[in-house]
Amino acid sequence: MFHYLWKENQLPVDVEPTDPKLRDPNERAGMIRVFRGGLAKPVGYVLPLQRAWWQAQSLQPRRGWLTGRWPVRSDKVYLLPGDSPIGLRLPLDSLPYTGAASAPLYTTPQDPTSVKGNLPLPRGSWKVAPPVEQSKPTSGGHAQAVVGKSGGSEAGPSVHSFGAQRINPQVLQPGPELDESDDPDEAELDPSYIVRTALSVEARHGRLYVFMPPTQRLEDYLELVEVIEEACEATGLPVIMEGYMPPPDHRISLFKVTPDPGVIEVNTQPTGSWEELVALTESLYDEARHCRLGTEKFDLDGLHTGTGGGNHIVLGGSSPQDSPFLRRPDLLASFVTFWNNHPSLSYLFSSKFIGPTSQAPRFDEGRPDAVYEMQLALAQVPARDVQVPNWIVDRLFRNLLVDLTGNTHRSEICIDKLYSPDSSSGRLGLVEFRGFEMPPHARMSLTQQLLIRALVASFWDQPYNQPLVNWGTSLHDRFLLPHFAWQDLCDVLDELGRRGTTLKSEWFQPHFEFRFPIIGEVVRGDVQLNLRAAIEPWYVLGEEPGGGGMVRYVDSSLERMQVMVEGYVEGRHAILCNGVRVPMRATGVPHQFVAGIRYRAWQPPSCLQPMIPVHAPLRFDVVDRLTGRSLGGCTYYVSHPGGLSYSNFPINASEAEARRASRFRTDGLTGGAIEVPVAPPSKQNDPFPITLDLRSVILAQP
Repeated sequence: MFHYLWKENQLPVDVEPTDPKLRDPNERAGMIRVFRGGLAKPVGYVLPLQRAWWQAQSLQPRRGWLTGRWPVRSDKVYLLPGDSPIGLRLPLDSLPYTGAASAPLYTTPQDPTSVKGNLPLPRGSWKVAPPVEQSKPTSGGHAQAVVGKSGGSEAGPSVHSFGAQRINPQVLQPGPELDESDDPDEAELDPSYIVRTALSVEARHGRLYVFMPPTQRLEDYLELVEVIEEACEATGLPVIMEGYMPPPDHRISLFKVTPDPGVIEVNTQPTGSWEELVALTESLYDEARHCRLGTEKFDLDGLHTGTGGGNHIVLGGSSPQDSPFLRRPDLLASFVTFWNNHPSLSYLFSSKFIGPTSQAPRFDEGRPDAVYEMQLALAQVPARDVQVPNWIVDRLFRNLLVDLTGNTHRSEICIDKLYSPDSSSGRLGLVEFRGFEMPPHARMSLTQQLLIRALVASFWDQPYNQPLVNWGTSLHDRFLLPHFAWQDLCDVLDELGRRGTTLKSEWFQPHFEFRFPIIGEVVRGDVQLNLRAAIEPWYVLGEEPGGGGMVRYVDSSLERMQVMVEGYVEGRHAILCNGVRVPMRATGVPHQFVAGIRYRAWQPPSCLQPMIPVHAPLRFDVVDRLTGRSLGGCTYYVSHPGGLSYSNFPINASEAEARRASRFRTDGLTGGAIEVPVAPPSKQNDPFPITLDLRSVILAQP
């Protein structure tokens, strides 16, 4: 109230509080809503509520709750200023501070690995009766409020159902300094007995909202939900439930829908069979389409890409104790080793933002000694038939499966929900594979999940015990190019075939075409020139002022493409890009060669090497060295060929395809005699022998 009175006093004298001329429309609407509703009018109702502590710590069915008035300085409870739900604006700091330390004891969720029985049945015919007066306690304390109890017999319902639960008065025990002759009403009370959680009811925007409090056990949460349902049935008023989620518990299945920047995140419920997984995935895509939502988009230049949202695959058991990664730590070790040996699994299904500063970096993309440290950890993994404590697997890999900043969540193979020591929500026995982007079709998503399921079955029967590979700079030099990524994926499928699981390579062809779209191809003489988009890491730059604070930009100005030629005769032909000879590498197929080209596509104000200009457009020539003439070539434009700027995104796939086609031209060639530059000699320690970086060529020119 005082906040809004202060804001009213700050308004100009010629402005009415019900129509303030504020610049921010949200703040203006909030002030109008508050003043029209009245500052003295209650906006909601709060019921302090907590499971009775002596029953919250018991394994038997619990039948009691605690409630009572909050001991605040005023007779009324004033919410914190804001537009958030009432449960997020409760003045909990106004409660006695000295008792806050014991509050988490009764609100922290139960350890998910503890033994749990079956959930109680719904109480059926048990209905909530109107509150009646409850006798005050006769113990040494005194009650702060007289509350009601539920109807039914005094003994309550059967132990096999929720039953009519009793709501007990909150009893604040006198402090130790209270003498028998002192007045109990004026004595200082022990704040450790104060109920600090509350169920809140608020009418907002024409709807009735119920804010759920945190509970320690799932049974408590479900009981509150059942009581709310009965109240809705009795009053005929629908409500929207918000607030705290149920505590983690394997006995219920739930899905979550969360708004994220640019996407809507959907966390689906776990499935126990392939049939359930297929039905869930296909229905998810179908429902999203009916809501006018999609998993694909088109960039301004017509490039067909994903939305940027992840298609993260989470593996675990029906309960934390049944998790295969806790029962068999060698299963996680097999996945870590296999992902290290096959980088295509990291890049073929990923989003555009990859690299050591991405959302899902490989463990060997950051520290130079990461492979060595991981090899030490793998050597300590117990054998498959050895019983070990659950915390072993977490201790071995927690500090290795992280990003450059030590974040355990931002890792390609994330184990922060496997058996984390910091919270109960981190001990769920789950391993999350975060290197997958949401594909545009449900069948593509199912193919990814089928690959993971096949690997789990294979490693469960026979662990993968190959040594780790320290790829160094060849990790990005080779496997960011389509040819080497596809070749490595075929090796993955061959490995599964040798282990008894057959997956066809053509099932993954849509992923390859989507991740590495073809730019264009041209035939000049006997040489076929093919250009495909490749992957380029986006690196986070240093801090600089911007937007009213310090910001860190991402350098997306560099792009990479693959040049593949067939019918190429080494010594007779040469490929030039903007007059620079491209060092072609043999693929093992006769007269087939491949190379990568890294170039600057556009010039942002903040980027790596900002003094190097843009290289686009890229002009390619197929040169016959015998005649010294160009056989022809092609030109690739990274933007509109006429130098224009697209003002709108493509409205459909046809317009996007037209934009892509207009940026690849096959007419024209470099006339006259061409002097082919001498190919630079191969360096033994060349960090990028396959990829030509045009930035280094410009710096090498006199």
